[in-house]
Amino acid sequence: MEAAATAAHDMSVWGLFLKADFIVKTVMVILAFCSVWSWAVAIDKWLQFGDIASRAAAFEKKFWSGSSMEDLEEARSDGKNDVMARVFAAAAREWRDMRRAGGLLPAQVGLFQERCDRLMQAAIQRETAQAGKGLAVLASIGSSAPFIGLFGTVWGIMNAFTAIAAAKETNLAVVAPGIAEALFATALGLAAAIPAVIFYNKFSGDLDALADRLEGFSDEFSARISRRIAERAV
Repeated sequence: MEAAATAAHDMSVWGLFLKADFIVKTVMVILAFCSVWSWAVAIDKWLQFGDIASRAAAFEKKFWSGSSMEDLEEARSDGKNDVMARVFAAAAREWRDMRRAGGLLPAQVGLFQERCDRLMQAAIQRETAQAGKGLAVLASIGSSAPFIGLFGTVWGIMNAFTAIAAAKETNLAVVAPGIAEALFATALGLAAAIPAVIFYNKFSGDLDALADRLEGFSDEFSARISRRIAERAV
């Protein structure tokens, strides 16, 4: 009889959702939304970082090929994710303005070099901040989803005990639906949190690598500017 009563309840995912009370349903909907949101952010960041890396590699190849700063400035792209070109442009504009002004006095060389470095550092901070948008969403979902699921679990177990008290019996038919709903909320919480944490760690590493790459490019470009100034002074 217990098996027949248990079978009367739809224990599928959809059945568990429909049988759940309003609070547990709300928790499930929130967790499902968080899961979809985290995957959307993850796919967007995956494409974004891939585009950034390919564009940066193309610009670096041209930079290391020995092209002049004038050629690089003419060839640089204004594409959405051409972050290295924008870091380059921050100092290239100063170089262009300096040339139009007729050069530098010896006392101005140090200030000019410092100004270029500061402009590139500011550009790097802007680009890394822009590239890092969305990571806070993954971090928030990864840290909060398990607790949201736990809340649904606790509420579902409370409902199960309430059903036991109302039925005045402890057979499986009375306990199973409420426990299944509670465990389903836990599963949804983990399903939302685990990918979010994995993607957050992955993209945080990509962001750190991008920052290091831009810093290295900035140092090399600064050295090239310094060399060009020295050549013009000879």
